[in-house]
Amino acid sequence: MTDTPTPPTQPQAPTISVLRQFIKDLSFENPGAQTQEPPKIEMGIDVGARGFEGRENTFEVVLKINAKATAADTPLFLVEMEYAGLFQLNGMSPSDTEAMLLIECPRLLFPFARRIIADITAEGGFPPLRIDPVDFSALYAAQKQATANPAPDGSGQGSAQA
Repeated sequence: MTDTPTPPTQPQAPTISVLRQFIKDLSFENPGAQTQEPPKIEMGIDVGARGFEGRENTFEVVLKINAKATAADTPLFLVEMEYAGLFQLNGMSPSDTEAMLLIECPRLLFPFARRIIADITAEGGFPPLRIDPVDFSALYAAQKQATANPAPDGSGQGSAQA
């Protein structure tokens, strides 16, 4: 009887699973002002992530988007949304996990959040607000740089923002 060599075990490839995604909070304010001039839009995007209690390698990622439209200093609308996803990450180092949570997970959530905001602004009587694609890698890099080099007043950023 001969011993057959066992094949070397392959390292587990990193995986990401979207367990669920949902609107966590949504607010749309429409003061009713209508104007013929093009509105000025102010946008803000923030990404946060935290471990999901009781489930190993499971995280909640929240994409916060806010947009305010004004024309001639008259408010047209304000939309604020927190769109969240529950993700399970396996086979990653802690540094890879952080990057995955703040870059890839928001990238997966963004198209759905973008569509909801376009629909809600259209339902509010305005042209749909089409948000340009977001470079979450650049947001993450800016956050890492801000954390490494805090502002002179000590107000370094604690999450990825645009």
